[in-house]
Amino acid sequence: MNIKKLFTKKHNFSDSELAPEFVHLLGLPAMVADLHRDTVLDCNQLFQRLTGATAPFSSRASTFFPDQRPKLIAFSQAVEMTDGAVTADLLIDTADAPMQCILHGSKLPHPERLICLFVVLSDALLEETKTMTSATQSWRAGLLEWKRLESMYKQAESINELVLQAAGDGIFGIDRDGNTTFMNPAAEATLGWSEQDLIGQNMHELIHHHHSSGEPYQHTECPIYRAFRHGVVERVDNEVFWHKSGQPVPVEYTSTPIYTEGQVQGAVIVFRDISERLATQNALADAIQEVDSLKQRLQQENEYLRQEVRAVGNHTNLIGSSPAIAKIIEQIEIVATTNANVLITGESGTGKELVAQGIHDASLRKDQPLIRVNCAAIPKDLFESEFFGHVKGAFSGAVSERIGRFELANGGTLFLDEVGEIPIDLQGKLLRVLQERKYERVGEGISRETDVRIIAATNRDLRKEVEKGTFREDLYFRLDVFPIHCAPLRERIEDIPVLAAHFAELARSRFNIARPRIDATAIRALQNYPWPGNARELQNVIERGSILAKGGNLVFEPVTPSRHDEVTNFTHNDVATEITSLDDIARLETKLILETLARCQGRVSGPFGAARALGLKPTTLYSKLKRIEGAR
Repeated sequence: MNIKKLFTKKHNFSDSELAPEFVHLLGLPAMVADLHRDTVLDCNQLFQRLTGATAPFSSRASTFFPDQRPKLIAFSQAVEMTDGAVTADLLIDTADAPMQCILHGSKLPHPERLICLFVVLSDALLEETKTMTSATQSWRAGLLEWKRLESMYKQAESINELVLQAAGDGIFGIDRDGNTTFMNPAAEATLGWSEQDLIGQNMHELIHHHHSSGEPYQHTECPIYRAFRHGVVERVDNEVFWHKSGQPVPVEYTSTPIYTEGQVQGAVIVFRDISERLATQNALADAIQEVDSLKQRLQQENEYLRQEVRAVGNHTNLIGSSPAIAKIIEQIEIVATTNANVLITGESGTGKELVAQGIHDASLRKDQPLIRVNCAAIPKDLFESEFFGHVKGAFSGAVSERIGRFELANGGTLFLDEVGEIPIDLQGKLLRVLQERKYERVGEGISRETDVRIIAATNRDLRKEVEKGTFREDLYFRLDVFPIHCAPLRERIEDIPVLAAHFAELARSRFNIARPRIDATAIRALQNYPWPGNARELQNVIERGSILAKGGNLVFEPVTPSRHDEVTNFTHNDVATEITSLDDIARLETKLILETLARCQGRVSGPFGAARALGLKPTTLYSKLKRIEGAR
């Protein structure tokens, strides 16, 4: 209510109604008094609480201004003369103590009496009014500042909205209950969900509910939840969010907690689709794996070639003019240009490797590798790995991937030396590869195709092995498509002179020594020796004799100490007195083997066995012992 207007408005009251309600409309302590009679006509409740007065009033108006009668009279006259006055000289008697105040008096119209309205303004009220005025001014200034800040905020909010709209990364927010609060267009495009789909919905249940493997993803393990539950920033390099279509989307993301007044209220998640990056990484990994595989293949091929050089030595072709050699050469020319499997038989040292090399060199596969596998030198447990390869961790000791010989020989020729040594329980797997041209690496379930030509060699009689049940008949027929037999050196002694000359020349080049002279006596001695080790033993003897000759005549001494005792003084005359037929040669060989075996206390293999002493492979010596036993 406007107090000033109230005070200045003219009212007409009769004697019977001297504003009994008027005074109660005021929001300040007020009373109506008859100053001529010094009586209180009415007062409002604010005045009663201020002064402690009660209604109806029987006290005089002057009692509220004790000991101030002159000042009250002067103030009453001023009100009567001017219809209204204000004074700060009067103290009003309150319920507690006299109080300094500002007293506003207004004359109310009455024909006979001086009726006045007194309104009390206390100092406290004035101070409050002043404070309110100041507050109002501050509020008005603050309102202007707020409007300015609001404008700035709206501008910033607009800029932020533009940033969210333009950001290439997906961005969405969640509250502390995990419900989505906002989502930018990039997130919508990546996940297929619209902002309307996700607002107010649980983020984890809609886009983060399973791992890429399909295993359920518990929200208690979710890094996004950890961000707002523990107030930490979580960064994840490779997980999946789920597209609305149900397809996984590989992503990397950062979940950052949001604080309000020191309390975590939720989190903002910034994520990026890494499908393209993973595809590039996978392609790079595949390329690196392929390079590593090729590198490993080259390393194994190089190692294989080094082994072949050590094994074959300087045998570059078949040397000899005997009918046996001529027949082998003819057979090579016939079978080389086909893809038929070849089985080469013969004793150790008869040149089976050279025949295999000759077949390969004359074949259409000559530009592809010839891979040799010595089946007698492979432990039983490693046959599959040697043939077919293995993956890392396929078995104890498989610390890296290995390429098998079938893979190395793909497109070329695989030479299975000593094929009769393959264990019977593994022959079926070899047969399967020959029939189906498919194999699997150990520890890998992927079938691989192979295109190899098989050349096998053995010093055993595989027909007898089939009869004994130690070699599969079906595998034997697969290998023995085109048989070639290498005759032992004792059956083609006419080849010994040219072989001796060839080995002497090789020794000269290899050891940088003078070439020895090989006279007719030495040739006859060489031709009359049984050569249990065949051409390989002949080469060793020639190399040793070339070193001992020192440029003179060839010194004929066997390689091994045991045979040195038997043959060091082996001259033409000695041989002539004891050997008159091939039976005599076989008899001498049997004698040498049995005496050597006796000296080795019955041991065949090992560092102190008869095979080592005779310079033979254990398998070869076993074959000879079986033949000797059968002859008895």
